[in-house]
Amino acid sequence: MSSILEIQNLSKTYQSGSRQLTVLHDVSFSLEAGATCSIVGPSGSGKTTLLGLCAGLDRSTSGSVILNGVTLDNLSEDERAEVRGKHVGFIFQSFNLMPTLTALENVMVPLELQGKTNVSRYALELLDKVGLADRQHHYPSQLSGGEQQRISIARAFSNQPKILFADEPTGNLDEETGQHIESIIFELNREAGTTLVIVTHDLALAEKTQRILRIKGGRLIEDRLVENAVNRKAV
Repeated sequence: MSSILEIQNLSKTYQSGSRQLTVLHDVSFSLEAGATCSIVGPSGSGKTTLLGLCAGLDRSTSGSVILNGVTLDNLSEDERAEVRGKHVGFIFQSFNLMPTLTALENVMVPLELQGKTNVSRYALELLDKVGLADRQHHYPSQLSGGEQQRISIARAFSNQPKILFADEPTGNLDEETGQHIESIIFELNREAGTTLVIVTHDLALAEKTQRILRIKGGRLIEDRLVENAVNRKAV
């Protein structure tokens, strides 16, 4: 099975006044297509920075990111955005829905940005899979946090991504709602065969993925396989 994500000696340094702050130090790993993986670590350890670099949302100071065979390092922002549009889905802690669009319209956005037409039927099918077909005409402000996150999950899968990045997907939800969201993510991911990368503080959620990467002080200090992960397969 081929690697969909290769991270080679990745570092990220920010200029803070006269000081330089290095938040990632020489991180390397690779993920096979269809694998599920969690990135865990304390606040400020560099988890979200690493996720942003892996997804092409930011550019590293040194090292290399190869996403689905495409080296992101020297691409322009427009070129990286094109790669994200073709290959990547996102789920955020804060949902990031467009408040002036209905649930259905939010799910349709990634498809329309790709220039696809007649996308409402497919978007409605995804809403049905997350149990919100009957809320398709509601705006985000009319929905609960759990419902908004389910819409963001449907949107994340709408462009049939090769890899899905989820940043604290249950962080703003109560325990019961969070567990429901987890089930939906893993079920849709299993159906689509998507590679899944989750940044989380929730160790119980991390243990449901096939592999856990532990970050501390910007360094990868542990990389282990999980014996009883959801949808267990070789990674």
